[in-house]
Amino acid sequence: MGLCLANPTDKFVDRETLALVPTPQPTTTWKPVPHIDVVEAVESAIADRGMHIESERFGLARDSQKMFGVLTISNHRNTPEWTRCIGIRNSHDQSFAAGICCGVSVLVCSNLCFGGEHVLKRRHTSGIDLEVMASDAAAYIEDGFLALEEHIEELHCRAIRSDDWARSFICKAAEFGTIPSCDILAVLREYQNPKHEVFRTCTQWSLLNAFTETAHKYPPARFDVCNRRLTRIFGLDGRPAAI
Repeated sequence: MGLCLANPTDKFVDRETLALVPTPQPTTTWKPVPHIDVVEAVESAIADRGMHIESERFGLARDSQKMFGVLTISNHRNTPEWTRCIGIRNSHDQSFAAGICCGVSVLVCSNLCFGGEHVLKRRHTSGIDLEVMASDAAAYIEDGFLALEEHIEELHCRAIRSDDWARSFICKAAEFGTIPSCDILAVLREYQNPKHEVFRTCTQWSLLNAFTETAHKYPPARFDVCNRRLTRIFGLDGRPAAI
């Protein structure tokens, strides 16, 4: 799977290590949630809907204060080109809400593509109920997968007119904060000469994969931002594309 770490202080961990991360003491208005509890709540919720986890990868950043994960799931709707996955995140430093979103992992290259913002997110307040959150998210995600896959099929059909159009799009994406400006050429070169034969067609799907291929090197927090911005600029959340 495409969850990557770049900063020396970030690290990949397994579930057992995740369970050992200490959770800060709550306050009257803030109730941090153990990282492992988010994972287990999601696993239970999707199991209730006939899905199970085939593989998983977790990353910890900022001295274990931020957790990011990708769960590849199995069910009868998976396609030969990609498999469905769920992105999760949690923080112990109040930097962002606990969140869950649907996505796909492209089988040929392990690139990740997510649909929607984090489709369900909850601030760490005294009223947070992980089981309810995960159950609601699982229900939403079932429909979200279908919508995301439909949008991906549309990207397959959207031909890119010229390299100049691609250059312009990539520059606008950098202005939108999707990638750092220093990666504009990296995305363009990946689009023009992709590592994988399947992306040699000049379509928006190939361009999207040029972004996600470049994003492999990003640490989890930056990777999360990139995916959420890609969602918007390609219209993967069902709204008109931002670019």
